[in-house]
Amino acid sequence: MTDSPLSHPPLFAEIAIPAYVTQTYTYRVPDAFIPLAQRGCRVAVPFGRKMQIGYVVALHDTLEGELAPASLKDIEAWLDETPVVAEEILELTHWVADYYYAPWGEVLKAALPTGLDTSLQTLVTATEAGRKLAVSSQPSAVSGQPPAASRQPSLVEVDGGEHTQHPAPSTQHLPKALTKHKFLFWLVEAGGESPLDAAPSEYSANRAKAIARELEKDGLVTIQQRVGRQRIQPKRQTAVRWNSSQQSVVSSQQEEKNSALRTQHSALIQNPSPQQQRVFEVMETVTEAIAFTELTTKADVSPSVIHTLEKKGVLEVFVREIRRDPLAYLKLLPQAEAITLNAGQQAAYETILEAVSAKKFGSFLLQGVTGSGKTEVYLSVMQSVVERGQSALMLVPEIGLTPMFSRRLSQKFGSLVAVLHSSLSPGERLDEWERIRDGQARVVIGTRSAIFAPLVDLGLIIIDEEHDGSYKQTESMPHYHARDTAIVRASRAGCTIVLGSATPAIESAQNARAGKYVHLTLSERFGGRSLPDVTLVDMREVFKRHKRTQFVSDELVTAIQNTCDQREQAMILLNRRGFASFMLCRSCGLTSDCPNCDVTLTYHKADRRLSCHYCNHHTPVPELCPNCNGRYINYIGEGTEQLEERFKELFPQLRIARLDRDVTRRRGVFERVLGEFASGGIDVLVGTQMIAKGHDFPNVTLVGVVSVDAGLAVPDFRSAERTFQLLAQVAGRAGRGDRPGRVLIQTYHPEHYALGSAREQDYNRFFNEEIGYRRALYYPPFSVLANVVVRHTDLTQASALAERFAQLLRGAAKEEPSTRILGPAPAPMAKLRGEYRFQILVKARKRQNIRDAFDLSFARLTDGERRNVFVEIDPVDLM
Repeated sequence: MTDSPLSHPPLFAEIAIPAYVTQTYTYRVPDAFIPLAQRGCRVAVPFGRKMQIGYVVALHDTLEGELAPASLKDIEAWLDETPVVAEEILELTHWVADYYYAPWGEVLKAALPTGLDTSLQTLVTATEAGRKLAVSSQPSAVSGQPPAASRQPSLVEVDGGEHTQHPAPSTQHLPKALTKHKFLFWLVEAGGESPLDAAPSEYSANRAKAIARELEKDGLVTIQQRVGRQRIQPKRQTAVRWNSSQQSVVSSQQEEKNSALRTQHSALIQNPSPQQQRVFEVMETVTEAIAFTELTTKADVSPSVIHTLEKKGVLEVFVREIRRDPLAYLKLLPQAEAITLNAGQQAAYETILEAVSAKKFGSFLLQGVTGSGKTEVYLSVMQSVVERGQSALMLVPEIGLTPMFSRRLSQKFGSLVAVLHSSLSPGERLDEWERIRDGQARVVIGTRSAIFAPLVDLGLIIIDEEHDGSYKQTESMPHYHARDTAIVRASRAGCTIVLGSATPAIESAQNARAGKYVHLTLSERFGGRSLPDVTLVDMREVFKRHKRTQFVSDELVTAIQNTCDQREQAMILLNRRGFASFMLCRSCGLTSDCPNCDVTLTYHKADRRLSCHYCNHHTPVPELCPNCNGRYINYIGEGTEQLEERFKELFPQLRIARLDRDVTRRRGVFERVLGEFASGGIDVLVGTQMIAKGHDFPNVTLVGVVSVDAGLAVPDFRSAERTFQLLAQVAGRAGRGDRPGRVLIQTYHPEHYALGSAREQDYNRFFNEEIGYRRALYYPPFSVLANVVVRHTDLTQASALAERFAQLLRGAAKEEPSTRILGPAPAPMAKLRGEYRFQILVKARKRQNIRDAFDLSFARLTDGERRNVFVEIDPVDLM
């Protein structure tokens, strides 16, 4: 008699699905999975006609409301023995989903490394009817020969008709019935069951899927999904070490290691060969193990020599897991010198440390002029946190800033440092994430998504350049802001957060003035260095001088030449990549417009193509006008590629390089160029905003800014603020060493208050003027914003839905006069990636007013309408 299997009380799981849905879904937990059931695990569940990987966010032993156990579907697979989402991160993502009106499953997916993703495999199985049909037809799926009989059963009766003998053509040209026959024959010959992605190569993935669905409708196959392997597996390496007996000798006789090893060698091998002797010499320098390939290289021997020593019991060859180290490139960058904090830095450090020591939530705005040494304050506080056994997180706005900070952190904290950003390979990101989760890494630096790093005992969060718009996720869901999310995380974790900037966001500065943040200031550059001298070059005067538009002013050309003559370096900012903004035919007026977006295609001369920087559509550069066949094609506007070419013409003797997204697509280029510039191998560095922030090059004494007016012309209430911040940041790259710095800003609007404030490097002047405009126009920080974008591939439907949703919002907000609904109107970019876009801007005194209006309005939309309405809370960009 056998014991009956254990039965468990019923258990139900609430699952967050990474899809554009507004709710979680309840599933039944099968008995086999109940011992594994914990919040934060991943599961595979049926969702619609597919299987989805979801996240367990709650467990219940009873059902509420109208749900009945019989109506629930079972969880198909339980993927994790232990939760991959820690409780702290689970609660944080719930807040993000609720605050930013985002699907919880999408937020959870964004919080985890892509290397954790598990594949879902589509399995096709022949039914009994399908097997009988294939057997009765008796063709060869391998040879592709058609049925021998002239009359064969069809697939839908099956498809009746005669098939004549002929060689097997490509499936693209076969009649549909015969193509389906061939697919079925292949499936049965494969054993009657096979993954869909194992179909013969003559079938494209989409074609194979379509045929399988048709066969399923005919009752000839069934289609299921099953959980495959995790996409990224641990990295393994073949390594070599002394065998166990050799290791015991080494460990017991450390002081006489070499002689002990030689004694062992001679006992096992009489008269070792020269090759074996070289292996011994290398192994004597190894403390634990060495990579197999490294050993053969260093000893200059073939693999057979190693294997011979393995057979004789001297060496052990084994496979080990190794870390994919994203910080290996740091050796390319020069090491920074440690410095002693000055009085201002020490005061800021002590104030922050007092909050850290209290282990309670504290928020600080550290405002310091460029070059004032905010980084040293960060590092000092982080060191104190680590010495207390806690963890520290530092966010930077762009990947380009991670090399410098990673170098500084690695110097101070060694292997405790981990880095997280989107340029890591999936394997590197997974390895770093696992080190963080396991407590092996306690200092993390990364871009916005690193706010979800599963740090153990978090004691400090630092947001460098807190004003930067890159902290907001704008291109895809969820539209969270990493700075604001960090404040919430710090508050819930009871830790200290420091927001640092030379030019704080208007909202942050207002919060500091209102007492929400402790305001700390560093008003002088470190070492007593002076701020650079800033000059506005009036391009209207340059035009009068030359009687035509000039791309680069005489003043800038002269300044570059003088700077390099003194063996100093220059950085030139042009915040627009490519060679030219668009192509123009001077005969007929044709421009190079993107077919998917409401923008012109940018000309990239090096690639000889026109590209859209939004949807990545590209086309070759035409020799003649595609409209009139004319030869007079011009390229209008300037980009960093053209600026680099122009400087090389003007200064053939100088070493000139460029840094923008086009150049840095190739891995390692960014670090290599920065390293070369830091070592003096480059005289002039041209780039976009990625060169404007955070970098510290003591030999840079000149900064030039070209085409600054484009930023002021953007139809966004933050355009002046962004322009001022960018100019102040890039100006701060000059004069950070012993020599004074100089900045030249080319503009057609020198009277603009943002430029005047940047020239004087006076943040307070800019703030006082800007805050007046914000108050008068009811913009943040005097209101809260939500931007609604209605998108649809059909213009009429997009317009109608936008009008309907705006009416719903007005109806929902009619009792609250402080809530204003503006629009709908075509978005500044009215078409993007093939979709027409209408914009509705919602302003309110309180966030809850916006939330209430959305809740009421979305409840009246159908599911189909809801999928075309996208909300961004606290937008930083209204384009």
